[in-house]
Amino acid sequence: MKITHYSFGKVTIDNKEFTADLIVFSDSIYPSWWRKEGHGLCMEDLTEIFKKNINTLIVGTGAYGKMKVSETLINDLRAKGIETYVMETDKAVSLFNQFLEEGKNVAGAFHLTC
Repeated sequence: MKITHYSFGKVTIDNKEFTADLIVFSDSIYPSWWRKEGHGLCMEDLTEIFKKNINTLIVGTGAYGKMKVSETLINDLRAKGIETYVMETDKAVSLFNQFLEEGKNVAGAFHLTC
């Protein structure tokens, strides 16, 4: 599920364009990802992540980094065995693709706009 393009508000995966926040796994996509608090991330927002046996999570916080991810949440994910990287979405997409190519069991949770 390599991401071939990202720009503000849209991402392209396997020649299909998505315009809503989403979670991408190596073998599937969870489209229209909604969070309890739009610009904040909490454990409840990651239910789909926990259904898969992933050990690396990339969080794209938007083009301008407006989505906030607390250190507490990152530490809680690490305690569950999930290494977590948080950055603006363009950088997150690049890292996701890199980890995917390296064969890591990775998921990307991407906020596509602000």
